[in-house]
Amino acid sequence: MVALALTPATAHAFCGFYVAGSGQQLINDATQVVLMRMGTRTVLSMQNNYKGPPEAFAMVIPVPVVLHEGDVKTLPKDVFAHVEQMGAPRLVEYWEQDPCAPPMPPPEMSVAMAAPTGATGMVVAKADLGVKVEARFNVGEYQIVILSAKDSTGLETWLHEQSYNIPQGAEPLLRPYVEAGEKFFVAKVDPTKVTFEDGRAALSPLRFHYDADEFSLPIRLGLANSSGTQDLIVNILAPQQRYEVANYDNVTIPTNLDVAPSVKDKFGAFYAALFDATLEKHQGAIVTEYAWQATTCDPCPGPALDPSEFQTLGADVLAGAAGHALRYDGEDFVLTRLHARYGKDVKNDLVFRQAPPIVGGREFVQSGGQLEQGARPDAVNNFQGRYAIRHPWTGPITCENPHRGIWGGPTDNSQIATGPQAATNLAFAPRGSVQLATSVPKGIPELGIGGGAVAPQDHAPASADPSYTPAKPSKSGCGCDGGEGGAGSLLVLVLGGLVLVRRRS
Repeated sequence: MVALALTPATAHAFCGFYVAGSGQQLINDATQVVLMRMGTRTVLSMQNNYKGPPEAFAMVIPVPVVLHEGDVKTLPKDVFAHVEQMGAPRLVEYWEQDPCAPPMPPPEMSVAMAAPTGATGMVVAKADLGVKVEARFNVGEYQIVILSAKDSTGLETWLHEQSYNIPQGAEPLLRPYVEAGEKFFVAKVDPTKVTFEDGRAALSPLRFHYDADEFSLPIRLGLANSSGTQDLIVNILAPQQRYEVANYDNVTIPTNLDVAPSVKDKFGAFYAALFDATLEKHQGAIVTEYAWQATTCDPCPGPALDPSEFQTLGADVLAGAAGHALRYDGEDFVLTRLHARYGKDVKNDLVFRQAPPIVGGREFVQSGGQLEQGARPDAVNNFQGRYAIRHPWTGPITCENPHRGIWGGPTDNSQIATGPQAATNLAFAPRGSVQLATSVPKGIPELGIGGGAVAPQDHAPASADPSYTPAKPSKSGCGCDGGEGGAGSLLVLVLGGLVLVRRRS
């Protein structure tokens, strides 16, 4: 569950799994992990877009139990991109409708209600090192062994002897997992079974499952070769249940912000700035970016997950776990997306707990005519990071009592509507190119950011009804008070259960 990438020359941290090299530079720059959880069963799926010689690739991941061949399988890649798109922050665009048109009844909110409910020999690898090979098997292009260890120094030595180029100083980070009785999932690649795409080894995503009372994600082991700050994105799919962290503060991302039209061409950079500012305000907190029924979305930057994708990600082995029934169409599932940033001073692994439903980030006008702001408790999960470009009415206003602030699609043929835009691949979003004070005209009060000057087209024309006042952002009613930003790109790396991203200078 933990992942760490490395080479002898240039190491990239993966929060607990090692990618070992043979002296050549390795780059693992787009790893994504999805967790499924029900009862005591966890299904972990991870994708590795790896660039380098296949014989130099390896993973070392602490796991709570001995895994066998039937617990591990390879997956198609498309499902990971789909999960990212579903939970990513999204940008929408609205046009103010004719204020003199006959008023239409307000549309009903579309709310998704939660549905009612190989060879496995016990071979001693090195008796003097206290390392035992508990299982050995092949899955796809991967050659997998499951290890147990009595001593962290012995384990470190064994990994070196087996040509895993782990970084110096790994032993203290291995120690707590060895002392806790964790096993170690170790995977290498058979070079004869690998194909290449654009110079990258097209490695299959891996999935495995296990049962454990605690739902957690180790992150400390990956710090062995980390040289700076890391971002992590955790996607959790669970029947009727949102998750948050139990041992860090939680906060929801500011949402339902109206942004300047200029954000349309640099939405990823805008969201990166917003996330950085959120962590400056709530240092050390874990940010909830999405919590929604996984079979629907509004607005949807793409189709919702379909039944076959839930099966692919682990619904097949969740069924019947701990006596639970499961709807294979995915109707029960909630997708939670958590985003964290941490450095070498991190002390604890991530421990997850069940959390009550929240809503927010919808085009939902509350009493008093204001758009809902932040997150608030509710009976269902309908929360998302959502940002809107609004084009005020610029045509004539000839009626005596105009109705302002009614938003919809383009009002004439010169306006072009694009679908909701998802901020994906945030690891590579540029930092420093967007200023929040000028990108959010009304400011972000919950972050202490005031609005700034905006382009003239961001304002309603002089002929507009002077009594019209757009909804004002208000402080989120949900989330707890407790990164750092910086220039440079980010490198996506894995963390056995989450997407890990390391900032590169």
